[in-house]
Amino acid sequence: MVDTALIIEELCAGGAGSTLAQMFMLNPIFGGVSISKYGSDQMRREWLPQLCDGRMTFCMALTEPDAGTNSLELRTIAARRNGGWSLNGQKIWITGVADADKMLVVARTTPLAEAPKKTFGISMFMIDVDREGLSHQPIEKVGTNTLASSTVFFDNVHVRDDELIGEVDQGWRQLLDVLNTERIVTTAGLVGAGRLAIALGVAYAKERRVFGGTAIGAYQAMQFPLAQRWAELEAAKLLNLKAASLFDNGLPFGSESNAAKLIASQAASAVAEHAMQIMGGMGYSREMHVERLWRDARLFRFAPVSEEMILNYIATANLGLPRSY
Repeated sequence: MVDTALIIEELCAGGAGSTLAQMFMLNPIFGGVSISKYGSDQMRREWLPQLCDGRMTFCMALTEPDAGTNSLELRTIAARRNGGWSLNGQKIWITGVADADKMLVVARTTPLAEAPKKTFGISMFMIDVDREGLSHQPIEKVGTNTLASSTVFFDNVHVRDDELIGEVDQGWRQLLDVLNTERIVTTAGLVGAGRLAIALGVAYAKERRVFGGTAIGAYQAMQFPLAQRWAELEAAKLLNLKAASLFDNGLPFGSESNAAKLIASQAASAVAEHAMQIMGGMGYSREMHVERLWRDARLFRFAPVSEEMILNYIATANLGLPRSY
């Protein structure tokens, strides 16, 4: 994960912006982490080589229209049927479905009302996207148009027993490894996008001259927000690399990955906004890249987890405060 974070940051800083990180969520995280850590020996033998050489691509179906961030309330059900499972439900904002071969589906195998605790009864399955009963349709959106986002419908989709990832009803803890490594990838993309926005803003501020020929980059109103966000992005990067290193060494990393994502999402969104402000009307034009960076970065203040939920997590997990939800 340390290598992955560094690679993503440089690619995003080189011109792609934060949306490129989504491509790394799909295969290395949704496919790679879930299969390598929790898949069967057969899955690892057959699917990981295809993932590595690009013959097999992945997506993950978790978010639902009514559950949103509260994944424990998901309503997609996988019920025992005919030597396997019958999958029914709906997902929303699922990235990369149209381009994927496999989908990591998170569903309840024990209804919430029957579960001894909320975290019990969740299971993960890796199924074919091209399967009878599975349909999807794209969602029009503001940015991150590198990959489509879709609504997904499951109508009595048959799932085989050998498509289970991990243990039946014990998928919540396994899912957290997928989600928290997704945070690392997201943060790396945001740090790279923030660096790119700073570079574009600085270059413009050095060249643009007004009021008697003074470069606007000499004004502290231009400098200070860029300097502030540079400091925040550097802090987010170091915290993110700590999270990645902890993961690589098999240690808990949820607090670090979530806190890094919080800082990076706010900093990248703010510095893209400021770079656009530096450029004035030109910043609003498509020929200047900052409008794209601005549109893309805005998503990551509430996805893949909102900043409010991260603060809830830090307050309870790190500060020991009582839950408010």
